[in-house]
Amino acid sequence: MSDQFELDAEVRNDLGKGASRRLRRSADLVPAIIYGGDKNPVPLSLVRKDLEKALENEAFYSHVLRLKVGSGTEKAILKDLQRHPAKNHVMHADFLRVDDNVAIKVNVPIHFLNEENCVGVKMQGGLVQHQATDIEVQCLPADIPEYIEVDMLELETGQIVHLSDVTLPAGVTCVALALGESHDLAIASVLAPKGSDEADEDAVAADSAEGAEGDAEEGTAEDGDSED
Repeated sequence: MSDQFELDAEVRNDLGKGASRRLRRSADLVPAIIYGGDKNPVPLSLVRKDLEKALENEAFYSHVLRLKVGSGTEKAILKDLQRHPAKNHVMHADFLRVDDNVAIKVNVPIHFLNEENCVGVKMQGGLVQHQATDIEVQCLPADIPEYIEVDMLELETGQIVHLSDVTLPAGVTCVALALGESHDLAIASVLAPKGSDEADEDAVAADSAEGAEGDAEEGTAEDGDSED
């Protein structure tokens, strides 16, 4: 996967919550930080309109990015994004440096195909339900897929798609599956029409899958806390 996103950034010397507020309000900049690798974390600022325009592209979230800082360029991925709880404005961005020769973990969006033509929907009147919208994978930066396709065409009501049913590109592994079969979580299912006995069974199965996913997430440590 080639690098196709580039953002200009400046080093921030004025740190703290007050300084971050001034950046956002008076200069229309977004505070950020880049960390990881064998270098120290560096506080940055990004032009808001440039960052928000890039965020409109789904690929930005899983691509290797180029951050131009002064006369140098850093390769990184977007690791975390903080938004205003009411206005949804970007408040802070975290970037993780990447090394072309070191595998990294990244969440890649799922594209569900043929949902409307799915057997369980078109022929049996069911409804597709998503239990996940992305998959955490591990691979070299150059192998990060832009998205992962899951074809729903042949699914019937009552059937569930698990992580183990997904075909990943060469060199890409699923982080959850590497932990064992008990982490083979559901990512999508086809529910039967409301009022049928099968619908009640589907609801129980979906609740069980979501409960298992919640337990797995509670045991997963978060990476890269913001310093602002």
